[in-house]
Amino acid sequence: MSTNVRDNSLLVSPWPVVGTLCSRELVRFFRQKNRVFGALGQPIIFWLLFGAGLRSNNLDYAHFFPGTLVMILLFTAIFATISIIEDRREGFLQGVLVAPIPRWSMVLGKVLGGTAIAMLQGLMFLVLGWLAGVLGWYQVISTSAAGLMSALAMMFVVSLALTGLGFLIAWRMDSTQGFHAIMSVFLLPMWLLSGAFFPMDVGGWLGWIIRINPLTYGVAGLRYSLQNVDVSATHLPSPAVCWLVSLLFACVTLVACWWIAGKRTTGDLL
Repeated sequence: MSTNVRDNSLLVSPWPVVGTLCSRELVRFFRQKNRVFGALGQPIIFWLLFGAGLRSNNLDYAHFFPGTLVMILLFTAIFATISIIEDRREGFLQGVLVAPIPRWSMVLGKVLGGTAIAMLQGLMFLVLGWLAGVLGWYQVISTSAAGLMSALAMMFVVSLALTGLGFLIAWRMDSTQGFHAIMSVFLLPMWLLSGAFFPMDVGGWLGWIIRINPLTYGVAGLRYSLQNVDVSATHLPSPAVCWLVSLLFACVTLVACWWIAGKRTTGDLL
């Protein structure tokens, strides 16, 4: 499906391409009213249902807040990459692939666009969590300005990594049905086994899966940033390890996206 540009002298500047593709994803998002409605409604629904349900059962919502935030980033980032399948059907992707641009600029533009959409939705949920504390309903954010900035940076890294992961899956897909199937059997368990619900000190094979899951360290990093968790009082990895693994996860997915975008596709992943 792809055609490599052989004459490097014909390549145009990559950064305008990155900006154009990124802004295209945002424009497409805001023009689709149903997506905007879902993006606004999902954080509010989770905010109300999780908060009310957990409080009524005397459960600590603060423990589940970072995991819920990562879930919103996950679903938003992954669904944003469905546009790759749509672009292939419409012929837009083929036009981009034969254009005299570096392949990595196309990858980075698409990934940053999905990351921006995920960040918008995650920021809304973060504001709702802060508002709940102001109203005295439940306290889920107890951090300084520096901690909040650290949380925003971690959200960006996690969103970037997850969007890159979605790009990898969507690139090899010819149908949205296949994409949803992969998401159900792979991405949803990835979130469930990220420490969002199960603690990291779970023994046996389940504990090993949680420890090797890169998303686990994003959830733990947000827990440190948003809630001033004492490292010595938890079974969480240290903040430095959380940042290292999360950054490595993002870098690996971006490099893998660049690599796979240079390969020919022959159909669905399976």
